Amino acid sequence: MISELCNKIFEQVVTDYHQHNNIDYAFVNTYAEGTLANLLYTKCWIDTAQWHMEDEIRNPSIEPTEAVKWKRRIDQSNQDRTDLVEVIDDYFYGLYKEVQPKETARFNTESPAWAIDRLSILMLKIYHMHEQATRTNIDEALLHKNKQKLAVLLQQQVDLSLAIDELLEDIQKGDKYMKVYRQMKMYNDPELNPVLYGKK
Repeated sequence: MISELCNKIFEQVVTDYHQHNNIDYAFVNTYAEGTLANLLYTKCWIDTAQWHMEDEIRNPSIEPTEAVKWKRRIDQSNQDRTDLVEVIDDYFYGLYKEVQPKETARFNTESPAWAIDRLSILMLKIYHMHEQATRTNIDEALLHKNKQKLAVLLQQQVDLSLAIDELLEDIQKGDKYMKVYRQMKMYNDPELNPVLYGKK
């Protein structure tokens, strides 16, 4: 099951990152180049580093110039994330390109890679909510609330994992279309962002 591979790698990434807890740490991807596992590891590392960038920019005492720097880094990270999601979708497209969709085939609201993107973010939410659900310096009411939130996230992980596996199974059987849609993000593109190309 693809979701099992995803969750295993995402958990590994989050653990690896927090051994160093450094946004700028030069990580080493030990999975073979060109494999799905390699793409998933890099994808989740980008997500994990960006999660902590988002923490930095929300510091209430941050200087405006520093906030701008973090915002630009986040924009670039988000672009890298989007580009990699599309590469993962290209992988699945190549895997299923010979499958002939049935006449009754339907579209899905999102592609496999964008569903996997949500699974990666979900792993981060689970890791950090687990931290909050095991704190010893908060009152019982808040601790209970955090434990309830963690339980919801864990159930979402189960449900989303199953949905991803079912989607890929449907594509393989010709019951769903496998299409790759590009995000067409414009804010980083000097030819599409009016501020960057100098539109008055």
